[in-house]
Order: sequence, then structure tokens, then C-alpha cells
Amino acid sequence: MPEWWPLQGETVIFTGTPKSLEVFDLVRQYGGIPYSMPLIQVNEIVDTTDENELKRCAGFDWLIFTSQSAVKAFHSKMERFNITIQQISCQIAAVGTQTAAALEKIGFSVEFIPSIFSADVFVKQFKPTDDRELRVLFLKGNLAGSIIREELPFQVEEWTIYETGARLDSVNTMIELLKTEANTTVLFASPSAVHVFEEGAVPVVGWKGYTVGAIGHVTEKALLEAGAVVDVKPEIYTLKELVNALARRKEEIQ
Repeated sequence: MPEWWPLQGETVIFTGTPKSLEVFDLVRQYGGIPYSMPLIQVNEIVDTTDENELKRCAGFDWLIFTSQSAVKAFHSKMERFNITIQQISCQIAAVGTQTAAALEKIGFSVEFIPSIFSADVFVKQFKPTDDRELRVLFLKGNLAGSIIREELPFQVEEWTIYETGARLDSVNTMIELLKTEANTTVLFASPSAVHVFEEGAVPVVGWKGYTVGAIGHVTEKALLEAGAVVDVKPEIYTLKELVNALARRKEEIQ
């Protein structure tokens, strides 16, 4: 538990949907005030082909998950059609420890996680030892990039199982906080959240007057392209480490 309060009086806004209250507690332990203001909403895509697509999964060598949202949507489909873990006998790859934890929670064993939790590192490090041609299925959202499909040297199919949309109510609330609170940090966990903030909030509040944090280099790139200065980025791409990095930075500049 932190023994100093580098975030004393700091308003810390999470623009994603934290899957655990642990990061809120961590902000409070550092003396800060956490707010959850998701800029994106995630919904499972329900389709008449879902049952057949689920049954096809057993024919792949690997399933790839890059987010907890994909895990949640996939599990929802499994429950809807009474598909068990045993019926999906593929190996599982996850981008990130939190995604892996979500998979393990529902009963899967995760065989591969990249050292840095991003798709561009994943495609460089994912090298199964099998000599034969592999069939891989990428479980994705509607805004996912094409790097996994295009850069893995295997037969890669994609199944879009969730969609992401903007939360304009959060944008309006965030604008009011940024106008009224003197010490504020905004933490971004995805390029999608950056784009929503850029379109809805930046024309009103700009990019100055508050601290900006990015969970990793992909989100950092989106922020830089949007005109922001990224003040904080952790070495390990998790929200917990982002909060720890924020606390260290605030302590340094006090």
C-alpha cells in the first residue's frame, strides 16, 4: 500500500471502463479522487450465425483475444448456446495479462501472452513451434486494426463479436470537470477513447491545463496525432501501472 500521497487533491478521470475497482482504490491510496467516465460503450454483436461460428471454433488451432471486451462477448455467446470449454479445444493467445485473467476466469488456459501488450508486438513474438500451416481465429471488435490479419504468417480468419460506440454523456460531464477542477488527470486506455475525446471535448477545453496519461504506445501515438502532449506512460501496459507512473510523476514535480 502506498505510504505517501502524491495525488493529494488530484482528480483522476478514467476514460475507459475499468474491469476492477482496484485502480480506483489505488488512486485513493495515493490521495487522489477517481472518476469513471467511459468515453466508449461496448456491446456484443448478436447475429443469427453465432451458433455456427461458435461450433467452427473447434476447427482452429489458435484463438486470439486482444481485449476483455472480446472475452466477455465470446463467453456470452458460449452461454447462450450451451457451448463448453471442452468443445473448444484450441490453444489460446491473449494480448495482456488482464485479458488472460478474464479468459482463465471462465475456464480457458492461456498459452501465449506477448511481452508488451499490443498487437504490433504480438505479431512479432507469436511464433508457435508447429511446422504445419496453422489456422488462427482473431476474436475482435468493429474498430480493431488489420495488423493481426495482415502480418501473422498463418491463415488468419476474423470474427467481429462486439462493437464500440461513443458515450457523449461522459464527454459533457468530463468537460465540466476539466473546467472546474484545478488539478486534473485524464487517463486514456485506447485510441477509440482518444478519438471521442478529440471530437467532443477538445474543441471546448483544448489539450492544456491538465495531465494526460496513455496506457501504451498505440494510445500514445493516437494522442500525439490528436495534438496532445503525453505526460505519463507506464512500462507495463496496465491501468494499475499507469496510476503508479502518474503518482511517480506527480511526486517528481512537487
